[in-house]
Amino acid sequence: MPPVFPVQQETATLRLPDGVELVSDLYRPESAGDVPVLLMRQPYGRAIASTVVYAHPRWYAAHGYLVVIQDVRGRGDSGGEFRLFEHEVEDGVATVNWAAQLPGSDGQVGMYGFSYQGMTQLYAASGQPAALRVLCPGMLAVDLYDDWAYENGAFCLQASLGWAVQLAAETARLQGDRLAYHTLYAASRDLPIREPSLYFRECLRKYTPSNFYEGWCNHPEPGEYWQQFVPDLTAVDLPMLHIGGWFDPYLRGTLRLYQDMAARARSPQHLLIGPWAHLPWSRRVGDADFGPEAASPVDTLQLRWFDQFLKGQERGIRSQMPVKLFELGPNRWREFDTWPPAAERFHYHLHTTGLASMREDAGTLHTQPPEQAGEDVLVHDPWRPVPARGGHAASPAGAFERSALDTRSDVLTYTTAPLAEALSWAGVAIANIHVQTEANSFDLCAILSDVHPDGRVFNLCQGYTCVRVVRDAPIRLPLQACCARIAVGHCLRLSLSAACFPAYPVNPGTGKPTSQADLMLAQVVTLRVQCGGDRASQLQLPVVAAGQECDR
Repeated sequence: MPPVFPVQQETATLRLPDGVELVSDLYRPESAGDVPVLLMRQPYGRAIASTVVYAHPRWYAAHGYLVVIQDVRGRGDSGGEFRLFEHEVEDGVATVNWAAQLPGSDGQVGMYGFSYQGMTQLYAASGQPAALRVLCPGMLAVDLYDDWAYENGAFCLQASLGWAVQLAAETARLQGDRLAYHTLYAASRDLPIREPSLYFRECLRKYTPSNFYEGWCNHPEPGEYWQQFVPDLTAVDLPMLHIGGWFDPYLRGTLRLYQDMAARARSPQHLLIGPWAHLPWSRRVGDADFGPEAASPVDTLQLRWFDQFLKGQERGIRSQMPVKLFELGPNRWREFDTWPPAAERFHYHLHTTGLASMREDAGTLHTQPPEQAGEDVLVHDPWRPVPARGGHAASPAGAFERSALDTRSDVLTYTTAPLAEALSWAGVAIANIHVQTEANSFDLCAILSDVHPDGRVFNLCQGYTCVRVVRDAPIRLPLQACCARIAVGHCLRLSLSAACFPAYPVNPGTGKPTSQADLMLAQVVTLRVQCGGDRASQLQLPVVAAGQECDR
């Protein structure tokens, strides 16, 4: 689809009823007549326009759209105070109505954007402006507690603190506080997670919008505090293209939104999940090169959606299968009717000689339970927690070679024999791990990896949970959703640990919330993982039939 129209850029201002002015860049296709509007509302400075993952707005405008990129309230050149998500409903509705009436607009508006820009779409849609016709939300949260700040009760430390520092630094810059800005900028390059300085803490508290980071830390349980952020989509029925990544920390939110909308909406709902981290969306993610098919198809796909639902041009959207997933391993796209895809729950039982923390061949995965019960002892020392390496919650995210981590004595590994037949799965794998401990609380991390014949080990997906006051019980740990295929001769491995730092904070073992933990009082935690007998541990894998490559 080559560009058609030359593009002009201008700046426009919307004055809201409360007097606040919101500033936007407009990209106009010359000689195109009245055309639909594509709107992105974002807090990072409109000149960036999310070009870390999308084509420049000029590209979309050249294809016959009036593109509006707006600084949300209190960010960039827009006036008012930026308070996290608080004004996005009314400001979003006002902006959609304003954009629909701009000179050169035909009165129809579509929205696109990922992360915070994806959230602004949902908030605007919840206000039901008549001009809004189609959304393309990417990598976002619906429930801010479960989809963003916490994962199975564990605080997402590295991602949350990193984002707070980024927003605080921009606030300091807008307010002209040079020392605070440089302090926060330096912190963004080396997050002061263990012992932040007093001045850094003061800067973070002063300049983080709504002081949300402190609020998130101080509300470790779901409840009323978190409900205020949930957009009300009960009356929304718009075509949506949902975009996610296997290594994105907010994939839970993308899948939650897709499943909710697909279950009740009459308008088309499609899901695209690539092998990407939060950004960028490219073929190389961590140590892995997922090949040419992993290059992002999002821009051309979004254009097809906008052509179909804003211009009324037939682009075949309704005739396509709604779920398109990138399969790790073969590195190809696959299509399905539903999410999760139809699958058979396949059980792998954990077997051990009792030395799964010491030898890679001592812990194994089998389709049959062990004849005798056994256990592995896992000792978590808060002085030297198991470090995060890749996955969806760490920075950098992605697939990394982790064989050195798997040889640590505070990591248990359970590995299949080399596969005689390839194994494909799609959906959410679940680790059911029976743990006995005397600790008042502990964390459990489970990672699935592809073990290559040459000994290299690449993580595919992981799950993490914070467990409180459970001394002898099975722990049900869902892993990040995934679509992958283990090749013949490769092995599937489950790795277990009690930390993944600094993606998540070190659990002190005292039962107190992490935000109230004193590192000096942190306790060594001993976990006994049970294999076989009445306390069997197992891995449930959603196995699907092998598929063929599909056109992008």
